[in-house]
Amino acid sequence: MTHERAGQPAQPSDLTDIDALVKAYYELSPDPDNLDQQVVFGTSGHRGSAFNSAFNEAHILATTQAIVDYRREQGYDGPLFIGRDTHGLSEPAWLTALEVLAANDVEVLVDARDGFTPTPAVSHAILRANGGRTTGSGLADGIVVTPSHNPPADGGFKYNPPHGGPADSDATKVIAAAANAYLKAGLSGVRRTADGRAAAKGYDFLGTYVDDLPNAVDLAKIKDAGVRIGADPLGGASVAYWGEIAERHGLDLTVVNPQVDPAWPFMTLDWDGKIRMDCSSPYAMASLIAQREKYDIATGNDADSDRHGIVTPDAGLMNPNHYLAVAIQYLYGGARPNWKSDRVGKTLVSSSMIDRVVSSIGATLWEVPVGFKWFVPGLLDGSVGFGGEESAGASFLRMDGSVWSTDKDGILLALLASEILAATGKTPSAHYADLAEQFGAPAYERIDAPANREQKAKLGALSPDDVPADSLAGEAITAKLTEAPGNGAAIGGLKVVTESAWFAARPSGTEDVYKIYAESFRGEDHLKQVQSEAKQIVDAALGG
Repeated sequence: MTHERAGQPAQPSDLTDIDALVKAYYELSPDPDNLDQQVVFGTSGHRGSAFNSAFNEAHILATTQAIVDYRREQGYDGPLFIGRDTHGLSEPAWLTALEVLAANDVEVLVDARDGFTPTPAVSHAILRANGGRTTGSGLADGIVVTPSHNPPADGGFKYNPPHGGPADSDATKVIAAAANAYLKAGLSGVRRTADGRAAAKGYDFLGTYVDDLPNAVDLAKIKDAGVRIGADPLGGASVAYWGEIAERHGLDLTVVNPQVDPAWPFMTLDWDGKIRMDCSSPYAMASLIAQREKYDIATGNDADSDRHGIVTPDAGLMNPNHYLAVAIQYLYGGARPNWKSDRVGKTLVSSSMIDRVVSSIGATLWEVPVGFKWFVPGLLDGSVGFGGEESAGASFLRMDGSVWSTDKDGILLALLASEILAATGKTPSAHYADLAEQFGAPAYERIDAPANREQKAKLGALSPDDVPADSLAGEAITAKLTEAPGNGAAIGGLKVVTESAWFAARPSGTEDVYKIYAESFRGEDHLKQVQSEAKQIVDAALGG
């Protein structure tokens, strides 16, 4: 249910007490036997709040030592790039990590300007340092201290190996297990020193990334077309980047809100009444949407800038699925003639509009489970030109078909919207209207349903044989998937497909619910029927 104040400005009573949060980070200790207070790596690292003893100094000490152990075991002996976003817990965790890294004699590179570092800039730096290598000596890797778009009380910590993207589950399972072992041992074996910050070296994340952008996006075309851009960092790590992009590349670009405050008092409340820097949410983006007529293209990024939100004068905030479909059609439709691959990567819960676009342009669909980590190998070797997920995260190759980033890049996708307008004379939303006229306008929604820990585990281990149903919302079921068609990897749930609709059910990693993603090309009423029957099918399979 949508909160009554969703989309309205935050009030003082909505704000997190950052001083109390930081105090809790240092003073509260997790119970290593409490599952909710252990280190758990989701699709984007370990996240939690210090208030709940889920993200505290002990977690970061243990996790950083576990990362040091892992990189040593893997033979990664090059520098480690570390960046942080603007969340209140990010700098304390960053400082804690530096103490452990220095004590373990790891060469550490931090932002030379002592600023915030977007996730894509860390990925870019790792790839640049390694020169395309993922084996051998001197390999660099990285850590990003961020909970992404999560509320101000949360902290996050994620590891990016030498391939530059999010660590895969094989790596994170090892790291989490080792971190929890250190917690259980009272941090025995964790090394730290008081002068971690002093031991680190500076690296120009911002300058290196911004200067390289013309090799991935046609900024000259945007400049020549005079596209008026409004970029809202939403108080996140891209705040200094957008001004530099405007200055260095001569763009007509306004940084809509340059404020940074770890309590985010300038935000509008998200759908549930919380402050959340979700640039795909019309509630969190309400203030930028209200200014859309000032700009030809307006964009937003989340706190670590790995996600994008695209706002146009004619349509407001675009649905992330809609923009992905338009970006794919544009990039593969002649805008990148030097790309050698025709493969398009999408997560299996992204819109089937993408499937139809990919088929119409003669490209090849590569459908993988949820999580950007699945796109990493294809982006790294250039065998996948574009990888995108329904939660407004994507990246794509350089102009020459080589790797740009192997993590989500919200800055890149935001700039692509202006390139599309400059090159075609039409906004991305106008392009989507053309796609909807050609293929139909799908109705898409994600809802949650209750599930306990045991039921979530059972959902993650389902097989197609556990689903006896042969129809969904009046149509014959054409596929029951528990593995992704693109790579055969387990999806950790179930996807059921018909001719004009589908649903996918996955357990939440943080709440006692499972998520139902559903889409129908037959309208909202049919979508509701799909959702209702999806819940019945899943509940029956779970024995509910």
